[in-house]
Amino acid sequence: MNRKKEVLVLGFALFSMFFGAGNLLFPPSVGIAVGENWFQAGLGFFLTGIGLPLLGILAFTKVGSLDEFANKVSNKFNILYSTILILVIGPLFAIPRTGSTTFEMGILPLFPNFNPLVLATLTSAVFFGLTLFLVLNKSSITDILGKFLTPIILSILLLITILGISKDLGTPVSSTVLGNQFSYGFISGYQTMDALASVLFGVIIIKGLEGKGIVNPKDQKFFLSNAGFIAAIGLGFIYLSLIYLGAQISSLKGLSTAQTTLTLAQLTLGNIGKVAFGICVAAACLTTSVGLVALASEWFSKLINISYKSLAIIICLFSALLSVAGLDYIIALSVPVLVILYPVTIVLILLNVFGVKNHLSFKLVVAVTLTISIVEICGFNLSFIPFSKEGFSWIIPAIVAFILSSILKEYVPINKNI
Repeated sequence: MNRKKEVLVLGFALFSMFFGAGNLLFPPSVGIAVGENWFQAGLGFFLTGIGLPLLGILAFTKVGSLDEFANKVSNKFNILYSTILILVIGPLFAIPRTGSTTFEMGILPLFPNFNPLVLATLTSAVFFGLTLFLVLNKSSITDILGKFLTPIILSILLLITILGISKDLGTPVSSTVLGNQFSYGFISGYQTMDALASVLFGVIIIKGLEGKGIVNPKDQKFFLSNAGFIAAIGLGFIYLSLIYLGAQISSLKGLSTAQTTLTLAQLTLGNIGKVAFGICVAAACLTTSVGLVALASEWFSKLINISYKSLAIIICLFSALLSVAGLDYIIALSVPVLVILYPVTIVLILLNVFGVKNHLSFKLVVAVTLTISIVEICGFNLSFIPFSKEGFSWIIPAIVAFILSSILKEYVPINKNI
């Protein structure tokens, strides 16, 4: 086996798995919001957009399967957590978002004078009708599209970056964001949902390695860490360039999330380039939608007594309805859920990556992190906790919970089924 070639192939595979419309939509919005503070916010965005997803992948060299990811908290919690995870990156947010992005970036620019609500409804119906057809027929067209679309979009991004820098689009202005810019970027990175998806991607990657005879955890870690570095370079280029370019047009106010990215495309490539870019992103959304609908349908068909086909129809119908509400509405709707789910996912990833075996540590750290996140999102004042003003009030309590659980592990009996 040519290890260097395998690492390169796996690196490109990892990149293509993480690469989606969210990676294009949110970095420019961060840049336009923080303006001259784009570098600090960019560092925070890098951690959630690149660092956490790669750690999530590496966690599976320790646990091996989704069934074991949160199992040390309890069997029931693992099922509940996995179900919520799939709902979030499935029909509740990520799948409807693909339809909304398709409308706002791929269709609306082509028909600017058409009634937006009617056009959004028609787009959603066609988009999710096509999604359902491809899911039920298990067509390979999405794989083919994905292989061609990724290099095309990357080429367009490279051209936008080069032209954006050479044209001097503008000068970054003062940030419109109150508070710490780093934490703003960090929390904005939640919207990519890549760290959540990495929990599921880890299963796919590990199974792929095992299929090639790579079963030793040390070998798996070697391939994943090196491939992760390659994927990180690709994602880093996208994030850095788009956050920077977004900052250059930060004097423009009132742009929606999709409009920000399209504005960059128009300023650098003109109207034709903007439309071409929007169509490419819309096609990429279709491949993402098909994959997520198939994943969610398969999971719930095993969990409840409903057929895969019926679930696919239900998910597509629900996603089509929510999609019409609009991209910014779906993003706003997802924020409180992600603010609760992400800290729990972060501590689970870290506990698994560092090979913690103590069940009490999992139980106590997750319970404390979850409680703090819920209390904070409900609007209670937690300013007495360090880092709360930066949006990280859960960090110190989680560390204290881990230390306490390490001390008490010999004295507290553990029921693994609770």
